[in-house]
Amino acid sequence: MKKLILLISLASATAVGPAAMAAESSACHFHGSKPATESVVVNCAMDRKQTLVKQGKLDSSWAQIKQDEVLIVDGKKGKEWRLTFKNPAVPDSEKQILYMFYSLPGNFIAANYTGN
Repeated sequence: MKKLILLISLASATAVGPAAMAAESSACHFHGSKPATESVVVNCAMDRKQTLVKQGKLDSSWAQIKQDEVLIVDGKKGKEWRLTFKNPAVPDSEKQILYMFYSLPGNFIAANYTGN
């Protein structure tokens, strides 16, 4: 009986576990302190930007915009990646530059129009 319960529990955990733990952007979730390469961070930022467009948090005009600048800057908790995207099609001049921040290992921190 114990073996049957263990077998059912194990089968249930393997069937449901990955779906319950996987996030939409799980490919851009990193552990450790090894710095990500610029290309990895750019790819993660492009994926995140597309997600923000799909969620309606960014206008669809942002979908085709490529990164303008990629820098490592001093953040609140140490070094961070800062990517900028410029979209001259946005009517509000204060929202024409999108800043995205990633930890040095490549995890998303924030996106805003202020750069802070």
